[in-house]
Amino acid sequence: MPHFDPLRVRGSGRRLRRALFRRRRATAAGLAMTAAALAAAGAGGSVGAAADAEARAESAAPGAVAAATPSRPSRAQRAAELVSAPVRIADAATVRLLRRGDRVDVIAAVEGAPEARVVASGARVTEVPKARETVMDTGDGGALIVLSVPRATATELAAAGVTSRLAVTLC
Repeated sequence: MPHFDPLRVRGSGRRLRRALFRRRRATAAGLAMTAAALAAAGAGGSVGAAADAEARAESAAPGAVAAATPSRPSRAQRAAELVSAPVRIADAATVRLLRRGDRVDVIAAVEGAPEARVVASGARVTEVPKARETVMDTGDGGALIVLSVPRATATELAAAGVTSRLAVTLC
């Protein structure tokens, strides 16, 4: 068999560079369109609201006091308003259905009373202890859950837990 020189393909490196350049250009165009869409939407209102507030403050008369706009509390402030409230639910089987993060309504029923009342509405379950830790030894079948509720609601839950049997419904 005769000896052949190696084949050299010309321009292959150039084609590869050109393909990569096109891909980068398409990615850059996509990112630019995303940025434009977010800017048009106001990015959740935080950037636009700050710019509007600054514009209003600058346009106010020199001696005038700018009207204070009510601000929403930050996530940290809202979290500080919530407390963890351990609650003993009368039906332990219901507690086994709950998971961390579920929203529940807590209902208090006094024995002998014709109606029950909602003590806490939309409370978030923060912890469901293990079954052997939650069942009481007194034999009434209750189980413990921990809810994240406002401080005033925690007080109502504690009072209702002493005077009545508590149940939960999933929201």
